[in-house]
Amino acid sequence: MAAVVLLMGISACQEEMRYVEIVSSTMDNPWQTVLDMEVPMFDMDLTMGVGDSTLVIDPLAFQQTIEGFGACFNELGWTSLSLLCQQDRDSIFRELYAPGVGANFTMNRMPLGANDFSLDYYSYDDVDGDFDLEHFSIAHDEATLIPFIREAKAQYPALRVWASPWCPPAWMKTNKHYANMSTEMLRGRFNAENGLAIDKQIREGEDAFTQDPKYLETYARYFGKFIDAYKEKGVDIFMVMPQNEPNSAQWYPACTWTPQGLNNFLKYLGPEMEKRGVDVYLGTMERADASLWDAILSNEESAKYIKGMGFQWAGKNAMPTLHQKYPELPMYQSEQECGNGRNDLAGASHSWDLMKYYLNQGTSAYFYWNISLLEGGVSHWGWRQNSLVTVNEEAKTFKFTPEYYVMKHVSHYVLPGAKVLKLGGDCKNALAFLNTDGSLVVVLGNQTDNALTLNLQFGEHSYEVQLAAQSLSTLTIR
Repeated sequence: MAAVVLLMGISACQEEMRYVEIVSSTMDNPWQTVLDMEVPMFDMDLTMGVGDSTLVIDPLAFQQTIEGFGACFNELGWTSLSLLCQQDRDSIFRELYAPGVGANFTMNRMPLGANDFSLDYYSYDDVDGDFDLEHFSIAHDEATLIPFIREAKAQYPALRVWASPWCPPAWMKTNKHYANMSTEMLRGRFNAENGLAIDKQIREGEDAFTQDPKYLETYARYFGKFIDAYKEKGVDIFMVMPQNEPNSAQWYPACTWTPQGLNNFLKYLGPEMEKRGVDVYLGTMERADASLWDAILSNEESAKYIKGMGFQWAGKNAMPTLHQKYPELPMYQSEQECGNGRNDLAGASHSWDLMKYYLNQGTSAYFYWNISLLEGGVSHWGWRQNSLVTVNEEAKTFKFTPEYYVMKHVSHYVLPGAKVLKLGGDCKNALAFLNTDGSLVVVLGNQTDNALTLNLQFGEHSYEVQLAAQSLSTLTIR
């Protein structure tokens, strides 16, 4: 997405030197430095500003505090990166995780067992009836997820990792299968087979997990053994969410839960996590109906264990209601919408819209989805998705995608502890942050096919910024 950007004082009543950096991206020219120098700052004269729109930033109008940005460790991410030479992999991980270099990721999500971008279904204990979990093992992850995480932590040892399951061991589900939906129902929409008979399907609004206390208690200990096993591998899990998208009856690893079913489970999961100092967030919330989640958050037994909330997909529409009712609970955007494998301008533009929405609604952490995929982004279950990196399987080469630069335009500059700033004016295509070192970060989008002029008003200063067509720009003032 490079924009031509001009920074100028509107009035020269009182000169002050500040260090200013402006980086801009278009589809053809990503991450171009437009300005990187000390420039004079001036008192503003609001009567002289002209432009297509105005953005007003109050440097004292603090909103939520940012915890960090990241993505998700998926098996297909690692297998695609494994096709590259070590030098290329090192450069990618340095770009994603090394402090101050590229995306500056400080947090990451991971699946607890198989997910939709695993090589295939698996769990950590697939021995039916093993309520003592004698056969529990994370050996499967030694080939994929564990080396993936280690490569990231080699660049940033303090990386914070959280986890959620897509599916429990299949024997714990009422249909004894990892999926809820039969691929026979897809009618050719996806090239996938899961072997689930139509009469064994479990629909949204039903508990796919067996609600017998013996199963619930065992599954909570399963979470605990996962935390312990990963700790032995040098990976501390700081938080879990009990289920990815508990209302989604999918053809890949999935498990639907009713609010009552999750309340039943949290009675066991909460104490197991408390023993280990691991937080429990309610999520991932993928439905817009706030009452589904309020039935859990308002349950006294469950609520005492819930330390935050995680939203994705249509769940974003439940955020305002739940944030208003439970303002003390931090909110995460737990998974950015995944795209269609094209990694094009439309996907990047939608990613920017999502970031604006979530961060302006109060989320404190934001997670992209796939880190890396082969070109086309197809999963084992036939679903095509976007990623930050694409790998050409034949040539053994890679590219950073437009959505990577959308993430980088924010995450490179906005550090943990930054405050989101409230915006005014008629410009709605921006985000602003104040870092703990006092630096101001303003991210500006132009999603039109024409260049635009923006009046930026910050405190006692005013600036004119010119944005190229279909561009994203970050202005930093120190």
